[in-house]
Amino acid sequence: MPISSSPSRRDFLGQGVRWTAAGGLLAAGLGQASAATPSPLSSINPDQPAALPRQDHYLLRNVRLEEGFIREDDEIVATRTGRYDISVRDGKIDQLTPAGQGDSTLPSWDAQDALLLPATQDMHIHLDKTFYGGPWQAPRPRQGKTIMDMIAREQVLIPQLLPHSQARAEGLIALLHAKGTTRARSHCNIDPVSGLQSLEHLQAALARHPAFPCEIVAFPQHGLLHSQVDGLMREAMQHGVEYVGGLDPTNVDGAMEKSLDAMFQIALDYQRGVDIHLHETSPAGVAAIQYMIDTVAKNPALKGKVTLSHGFALATLTGSTLDKMIEGLAEQQFSVASTLPIGKLTMPIPQLQAAGVKVMTGTDSVIDHWSPFGTGSMLEKANLYAQLYRGSDEFSLSRALAIATDDRLPLTAQGDRQWPVPGDEASMMLVAASCSAEAVARISPVVATFSRGKPVFALASA
Repeated sequence: MPISSSPSRRDFLGQGVRWTAAGGLLAAGLGQASAATPSPLSSINPDQPAALPRQDHYLLRNVRLEEGFIREDDEIVATRTGRYDISVRDGKIDQLTPAGQGDSTLPSWDAQDALLLPATQDMHIHLDKTFYGGPWQAPRPRQGKTIMDMIAREQVLIPQLLPHSQARAEGLIALLHAKGTTRARSHCNIDPVSGLQSLEHLQAALARHPAFPCEIVAFPQHGLLHSQVDGLMREAMQHGVEYVGGLDPTNVDGAMEKSLDAMFQIALDYQRGVDIHLHETSPAGVAAIQYMIDTVAKNPALKGKVTLSHGFALATLTGSTLDKMIEGLAEQQFSVASTLPIGKLTMPIPQLQAAGVKVMTGTDSVIDHWSPFGTGSMLEKANLYAQLYRGSDEFSLSRALAIATDDRLPLTAQGDRQWPVPGDEASMMLVAASCSAEAVARISPVVATFSRGKPVFALASA
């Protein structure tokens, strides 16, 4: 395959992508849909399907792909790339050819040398309750506030948010698309204040965005026992929710075993997975993790179906105690969803990964009454992961991308290209970067996003 020199990041800045009309098939394309909004980053409007290219078979021209690592004295110092034409058919990668040799009869998109990477996944977010899309509103001061104080605050906020929750969820989906994310797992409040309304609004939002597959976790934010929502949680399962959620069984529900038993029983009764928020850093948090491991060991139907979100108690353990806990998580095939917190406690992410525990990440919130700092970017999360754990060299930066892409990487550890290949799902993003290491280190701009072959975002042309 021909190799061209890697362009600098400056060469990419400000570049867009352009649909070209091959045989007159794409007269309008994404350019008009993008330019119709005032923001330089825009998403396709689902109310204007005529603006969408409807082709199931098209060509991406002049795409930059990683081909291998460049070494000096056995050290990886750079990444070798080349330019390709890539055809997409029925949502999958069809063919890869050297740039300029793709099928010229197909409708085509000129990627202008942008780097193609796997799309990212946001595996811990709350789409149902957000300030995003509304007027600026900073969270109230947290000093001296307990989680119960925050729950009381939310009970006031929820009625204010509900009238806007569907539209704001759709706004967040558009933002995630603009950041390269094509899949998510969203926690959704099930509480006495909103009942099932938050769930109904979220499902309505997702129904309008079929190119954004999203698992839903029924989340008893006000406590499964404390707010007495066992019945509502079961109703949520009947509405097709994929996961049973939970929250701090000691600090909120005041009865660790009873709370966890109730959560697991719903999962067993409806044959669903579990994804629990566990923020507790006291010995009670450690005890809760061990109790969950023991419960899954006694109920094989739960094995491989439990996600520990946050799990801050793990950061309080060291040595053999930590090793034993991680061994239990790995044996019962737990996954961990971490937002990669910065502060006093550092999560043992590398140890979890080395033991075979699947680690995922997510934005948690973009802006809400908990935090105003989210951007929606999983590249930003990969960047944070690299800073915390992986290091700043070319190889480590390239590997850090995996936490944001469900472990899909363009190159193997040996430097052989493994993605994309014909038959791969065409969920991918074009990025203004010369290689994945640069994309992670510089949190490079996303130029375009494709979900199962469908273009869902394009950077507006100047």
